[in-house]
Amino acid sequence: MKHLGTFSASSSRTFRILVTRRLPLPAMERLQAHAALVLWDRDTVAPRDWLEAYSAEVDAILCLLTDRIDAALLARAPRLRVVSTMAVGYDHIDIQACTARGVPVGYTPGVLTDTTADFAFALLLAAARRLPEALKYVEQGRWTTWSPTLLLGRDLHGATLGIVGFGRIGQAVARRATGFGMRILAYRASTSSHQIESVEFVDFPTLLRESDFVSLHVPLTEQTYHMIGTRELNLMKSTAILVNTARGGVVDHAALSAALANGTIGYAALDVTEPEPLPADDPLLQLPNCLIVPHIASASVATRTKMALLAVENVLAGIKGERLPQCVNPEVYHAR
Repeated sequence: MKHLGTFSASSSRTFRILVTRRLPLPAMERLQAHAALVLWDRDTVAPRDWLEAYSAEVDAILCLLTDRIDAALLARAPRLRVVSTMAVGYDHIDIQACTARGVPVGYTPGVLTDTTADFAFALLLAAARRLPEALKYVEQGRWTTWSPTLLLGRDLHGATLGIVGFGRIGQAVARRATGFGMRILAYRASTSSHQIESVEFVDFPTLLRESDFVSLHVPLTEQTYHMIGTRELNLMKSTAILVNTARGGVVDHAALSAALANGTIGYAALDVTEPEPLPADDPLLQLPNCLIVPHIASASVATRTKMALLAVENVLAGIKGERLPQCVNPEVYHAR
């Protein structure tokens, strides 16, 4: 396989797949065994002109959340049979346009649930106990003695956790919160009927007013875009900690920056931002009460490998005309 846009040479492989980033080795080996690949083999976002140039020649696209698969790109891909993303979110793909074309879209739910829930709790603990500040304190040579009032944080046990979005990951976070002895509130943006003992379902304003910690677990849609803005932040406790492992666009960053700077809320811990990555001069990066990490909630060796393999199974099923193991738009099969 040659790099950056030349198909691997093999006359026996009739299918062609565009892959927008090198995947964990087991997934790459599985792909190469079944198809000719064109690969963006750099650890950067594949350029739009590269996507457009090669989409015309492929039967499938295996992409990441950093790649915009829209109607304009689909129009350049007459052979396209399937789009598969190595992500549980799919707001970077025009699902309506894919469905209109009869193209199934694969995604990777389930396999990253527990790893993401673990990481949400890592952010909760890091923010509550002020770990980033403590690390800097030591690195800056300021640790000269023990003090009863040094870097006082907040307890998780006995506190109230508000979970916004109660799908797989939200439920996994709730299960972990029970082990910390937390009171758990949940708000469901949908009409799902998930139930976990000891979880109280409340309306959104009540959750914001009563929670010591608010953890976001909703997909990015027109309805959830900037669902945390100035009004919502003003409802929260002045000591509240906001954690986002969902999508950056769920939070209005300008409103959050102002709320953190003026003490409207106490702290924010973000795995996702708008945009990604944040520019180095973004105001959030200058605030001592804001922890930002580079979208790594699912970044364990085991989970990223499982995600890649599921994305591969989706794309291989699609090029063979088989039903995808995990399909965003199963209605494409009813229309056939």
